[in-house]
Amino acid sequence: MTKTTVLYRGCLALLLAAFVVSALLAGTGRTSSGQYVGSEPCGECHEEEYGNFKKFAKKAHSGESVKIMMADLTKEELVECYGCHVTGYGQPGGFVSFDQTPSMGEAGCEVCHGPGYDHVESGGDPDLIKKDLSLEDCQVCHNPERVDAFDFKPLLYGGAH
Repeated sequence: MTKTTVLYRGCLALLLAAFVVSALLAGTGRTSSGQYVGSEPCGECHEEEYGNFKKFAKKAHSGESVKIMMADLTKEELVECYGCHVTGYGQPGGFVSFDQTPSMGEAGCEVCHGPGYDHVESGGDPDLIKKDLSLEDCQVCHNPERVDAFDFKPLLYGGAH
């Protein structure tokens, strides 16, 4: 075999491998941008749920608690707060600061349902957002280690949806 033949076959093998791997990674053929859009776009189609969320859900105003305490918290403590009290902290399209991204300065719809950009851009494809929530979803933030002092009662059963 000549060097050219070996090189040619090697390139073909790599190209085939890349094709197979990309096809496997694609799975259903859909990819997720994982980008956050905030809660307001949710209200355009889910008016009743959004209205109930804004009216009854304490988490709809959870960023206010962080704002009140900001001056007394270290940067590390603030990062801990942001994990549960704002939307998409550190993620594409998510919370950066209360000044830069005010629409993400609360624990909005996407905290539970996941990033909504793809769902919104598709016109509401239900396969592009988490629909069925469980108590385990709430326990990411509401768990004994984090909130013993807050007497947690999950929104899932609290009437906000």
